[in-house]
Amino acid sequence: MPRKYSLSFLTIADVSPVEAVKIAAECGYAAVGLRLLPAAQNEADYLLLTDAVLLKETKAALQDTAVQVADVEIIRINPEFEPKKYLQFLDVAQQLGAKHILIAGNDPEHGRLIQNFAQFCELSKQYGLSCDLEFMPWTNVKNLAQAEQIVKSSGQDNAAVLIDSLHFDRSDSTLEQVTALDPQHMNYVQLCDGLAKYDSSDAGLIKIARSNRLVPGEGEIDLVSLIRALPDNITLAAEVPNLILAERPALERAKINLNAMKQLVAKSEQNAVAG
Repeated sequence: MPRKYSLSFLTIADVSPVEAVKIAAECGYAAVGLRLLPAAQNEADYLLLTDAVLLKETKAALQDTAVQVADVEIIRINPEFEPKKYLQFLDVAQQLGAKHILIAGNDPEHGRLIQNFAQFCELSKQYGLSCDLEFMPWTNVKNLAQAEQIVKSSGQDNAAVLIDSLHFDRSDSTLEQVTALDPQHMNYVQLCDGLAKYDSSDAGLIKIARSNRLVPGEGEIDLVSLIRALPDNITLAAEVPNLILAERPALERAKINLNAMKQLVAKSEQNAVAG
């Protein structure tokens, strides 16, 4: 089975969902990621959630191109989280044919976080969606071990861990943990690169994550080893927001990142044969 690639929302966040789908198709991505809810307080609402015309146009673009929606963003599980407040989100995600929901854990009370995650998994299952918990060092799910423990404790078969290569590198997660992770608990992985030296404060980590990631292979993260530790059929998603790269056309950015991921996959396969 050929490797599948997805174009994550942040890589070309400046274009409309319709254009994102068309760009993905032109480049050769199998899927895209779309954002329905803001990730930060200063972020504007996304019309795709409420604009029926835009939703219809996006669905038409998906049908015309055969591009799929891999994931929709973003659900933050905080202390006040109420799963049923997100029924519209789930309905739109289902209409788009999305497969996965990106989840962030923002509740310091571990037991409540697990309970709310499990309840949202149960609700999402009715819409044919998985709940993919992304660990980020500045959140209450800081590393792969914590994310895996929450996913297992939820007892839900549509619960999964989302590995982002930047957060993986910035946390105390290990390749051995990736290799040991149940493949059924992984649906896709987000790839980007970064420098070995960085501001490790929460503010510094967030700044890099949202606006200063590097094209896969252009930094110092050992992405080849990470790819080798993953299941062969896992979807690789390019999530590369970068303010300098953003000066280039979105189509060019998408092509650069797809080619970069393909080169890394080729290197990982060569290394595997050599090993």
